[in-house]
Amino acid sequence: MMTTEVRSLREFKMPDVGEGLTEAEILSWYVKPGDTVTDGQVVCEVETAKAAVELPIPFNGVVEQLFFPEGATVDVGTVIISVAVAGEAGAPAAPAAAPAPATAAAPAAAEAAEPERREVLVGYGPRTGGSQRRARRSTAAAPAPAPVAAPAPAPVALPVAAPAPAPVAAGGDRPLAKPPVRKLAKDLGIDLRAVTPTGPDGVITREDLHAHAAAAVPAPAEAPVVEQAVEPAAAPVAVPGAGDVRVPIKGVRKATAQAMVASAFTAPHVTEFVQVDVTRTMKFVRRLKESGELGRDVRVSPLLLVAKALLTAIKRNPGINAQWDEAAQEIVIKGQVNLGIAAATPRGLIVPNIKDAGGKTLSALAVSLGELIDTARQGRTAPGDMQGGTVTITNVGVFGVDSGTPILNPGEAAILAFGAVRELPWVHKGKVVPRQVTTLALSFDHRLVDGELGSKVLADIAGILEHPKRLITWG
Repeated sequence: MMTTEVRSLREFKMPDVGEGLTEAEILSWYVKPGDTVTDGQVVCEVETAKAAVELPIPFNGVVEQLFFPEGATVDVGTVIISVAVAGEAGAPAAPAAAPAPATAAAPAAAEAAEPERREVLVGYGPRTGGSQRRARRSTAAAPAPAPVAAPAPAPVALPVAAPAPAPVAAGGDRPLAKPPVRKLAKDLGIDLRAVTPTGPDGVITREDLHAHAAAAVPAPAEAPVVEQAVEPAAAPVAVPGAGDVRVPIKGVRKATAQAMVASAFTAPHVTEFVQVDVTRTMKFVRRLKESGELGRDVRVSPLLLVAKALLTAIKRNPGINAQWDEAAQEIVIKGQVNLGIAAATPRGLIVPNIKDAGGKTLSALAVSLGELIDTARQGRTAPGDMQGGTVTITNVGVFGVDSGTPILNPGEAAILAFGAVRELPWVHKGKVVPRQVTTLALSFDHRLVDGELGSKVLADIAGILEHPKRLITWG
């Protein structure tokens, strides 16, 4: 008697990152119906209100259906893909004609035999009993509505005559490129199949896209490179006489807007300003670059010294590294400084932070800052890297802006704005001479930081940047 491999449908739901997020947008599918997938293989990239995240499938099988197209916003817990999963060989295959109708007990029995686990973005949650679900056999990107007259079939074992093919690379001849590169290609209108790859194992890189674009269109003069600015996506542009342009508010931009409104109307903001002669700091930056004393390939910038100056000032004035606990009616002075760096990305403003930045040497801080910037540029900042910040720096100077009144990152007590460094006439040693000058702006929550503390911190930062050798003194 012939036996066949039995296969059943498994459904993969939009996972929950465990941070109160309720939805995510599907940016890219990496598989299509009929592709073979393996446990841990990335099947799609989604964007939450925190960041873009790649989702791995937690089982082996063959893709049956993609339930949503790229660009769709999906609620957490909604099925996004179904996979036919191979089971153990056993009973003879049922005749193809007239399969037995499903009964009310069938779903419960199937779930009891095969409990499903609740997926999360990092690892998998505890196993729980599965909910009722129905098999969907469409190969379209979006589900077709079920006929009203006929009840939806319950999940049943699907006999197949031959074993599933060996796992192969999803997408067949799909060009190899990381999600941020695919996003950039989409923004630039470039077909990845026309690009010559130069990366390892034939992977297309950002440089390949730029080279391809430059070969097709004469490139304009390049703007100065800024370290923490991320290459923006092409923004919708209103054309005179063509009507209004509407841009959906979603993802990171939506979360940022909500957070900023909550911060502005919850914490009483106070902002203080100071102009600083940073000529010595700029010389110190050049010396560190030329000498390589912080290590090979370590990125050294004025932002690094501003960050170290802020951390040094916090050591002397720890009260500013605090949080307001409304429920307990307490001010919580944090035990370590998690330094946030505001970064502009194609998806909006994000604020990843360097954990325990106050405990790092200048060299270690430089390495962490470089890694943070590179990760943000690639659009790969993990949600956990944007949680738990205690104080933030926003470098508006890279855009040629002198100063501003930054809004606090929610839950933090202070944020420092670092303005553009300009050559200005300055009184130095009794003479008016050209000096490198910048403007610092410190916003703080006036519930827990009074004017004296805020002024002390800002004055300390300014003093250190005027005489950067104090960084060595204070470690």
